[in-house]
Amino acid sequence: MAPPMPPATFLSALRAEGLEVIEEGDWRDHNRNHKGPWGPVHGVLIHHTVTRGHDRTVSICRNGYAGLPGPLCHGVICKAGHIHLVGYGRANHAGLGDPDVLAAVIAERPLPTDNEATVDGNRHFYGFECENLGDGEDPWPEAQQEAIVRAAAAVCRHHGWNERSVLGHRNWQPGKVDPRGLDWDDIEKRIAKLLGTRPAATPRPTPRRPVVDLSQLVAAARANPRSSGQPVTYAGVRTVEAALVDEGLLAKRYSDGHYGTTTISAYSAWQRRLGYRGEAADGIPGKTSLQRLGSKHGFDVKD
Repeated sequence: MAPPMPPATFLSALRAEGLEVIEEGDWRDHNRNHKGPWGPVHGVLIHHTVTRGHDRTVSICRNGYAGLPGPLCHGVICKAGHIHLVGYGRANHAGLGDPDVLAAVIAERPLPTDNEATVDGNRHFYGFECENLGDGEDPWPEAQQEAIVRAAAAVCRHHGWNERSVLGHRNWQPGKVDPRGLDWDDIEKRIAKLLGTRPAATPRPTPRRPVVDLSQLVAAARANPRSSGQPVTYAGVRTVEAALVDEGLLAKRYSDGHYGTTTISAYSAWQRRLGYRGEAADGIPGKTSLQRLGSKHGFDVKD
């Protein structure tokens, strides 16, 4: 069981790896600890921000936005390779993830496919957001990649972890694709080399794309709005909601696995974005609209 390192130790660990670290405001005391504990910690989660511009990216990660208060990570890694510390403690970065993945991270063994979202990741992970649009085309400069490697190694070195304790958001939470465009096998090998450990004999398997069953999704969309509370009637709803959040059509606080009226409205907006009108944009998924959402956000569709 590993308690989080004190903020001063975190700062020193990053600088000891040769990183240029910029302290943003009261980062040491800026957190979401009133919402729950931070720790024990088990790993490092790497994200992309889906933003452009250094100052805007740092501001969003520090302050958050409507429906998702900051901090959204502990450190922001900009294109130039600088680390901006924006918070320390519990941060809104990981969300709910797969318990089998967490067990694998703790054991430092190959990761299984993430197909559940039931464990509080904000409690258990350090988080670094990386300035990148996340479209698979925005480049990852070498200075930024090196900073990712060194920041992850700094945390691992302190806790005695190896490179298996570092993972992308896509490995933790179903429906996520970040850090898209980054050669993760190379990043992992570089972390191992920096730590002076032998790279894992078996590389992490490429995460299998989530599969959304259209019939089960439609059943949830028709039944859930009439249900009391927030029942998770089909796990694939979370995958679709995560895509709608990434599209800017659904507030993250409503990405809860319940295909209620808010998700109906968000999916209707997606249908209208594709050119559907009238009853064809009723918020109930159809095969074509769902396939187009999946092709953009990393999931497949089963009839």
